[in-house]
Amino acid sequence: MPNNTNNFSLELNPNVSVDCVIFGFDLEQLTVLLIDRGEISSGFGPRLALPGNLIYDNENLDMAANRVLDELTGLKSIYLEQVGAFGDPDRIHKQSDQAWLKSIRAEPEARVITVAYYSLVPMSKYKPQASSFAKNAYWVPVSQINELAFDHYEILQAAKGKLKQKIKIQPIGFNLLPTKFTLSQLHRLYESILDKPLDKRNFRRKILKINILSSLREKQRGVPHKPSLLYEFNEEKYQELTQTGFDNFGF
Repeated sequence: MPNNTNNFSLELNPNVSVDCVIFGFDLEQLTVLLIDRGEISSGFGPRLALPGNLIYDNENLDMAANRVLDELTGLKSIYLEQVGAFGDPDRIHKQSDQAWLKSIRAEPEARVITVAYYSLVPMSKYKPQASSFAKNAYWVPVSQINELAFDHYEILQAAKGKLKQKIKIQPIGFNLLPTKFTLSQLHRLYESILDKPLDKRNFRRKILKINILSSLREKQRGVPHKPSLLYEFNEEKYQELTQTGFDNFGF
């Protein structure tokens, strides 16, 4: 329940919720932030879920998504973009979901339509801290996930589909990589999102051609291999091309 009762109604809408797909990158693979619902569902099915909950009657969807993310994981001030709405009548048909809902909701059998959001964040800057009904919150490699609570696996796949569409027409990485990174790390990020190998030489040629990276004239330190040159995004150039379009970019 929010502390500031002047901003939110005290009544939850039992039929509308928001779910958040927060992507990260650990320099090797694409990850997503999940919560553990706790022991109530032990023995019935998956306990892992996307951060999500019902909305309050007088808050809009964007407000609800940011509040829920903060309440369950401690993540604040994150740009969220809508994925879409999910309203299958059988969203909560799993026995594990029904048992868990009965433990936390006044109307556990109410049909719930959810609006999903996704975001890209640098893992090093956001340390999840579980609270409310989330017993734990942690980053999980997307490639290792094959089942989640409710229809959250479907929502995760839809969000990743959006990410794939975006990366094919516009370079991304600002919000997933650390400030300083190597071309190999950027290359690995793209392979993780697209789920396919990319020719290293062709990738480097394309990414350097659009001139959104700046060489820092410094190399990695403390690595067990030959240090690679470090780069950073040229934010001014990136924003300029975002407005005008990236010609002939894509993989």
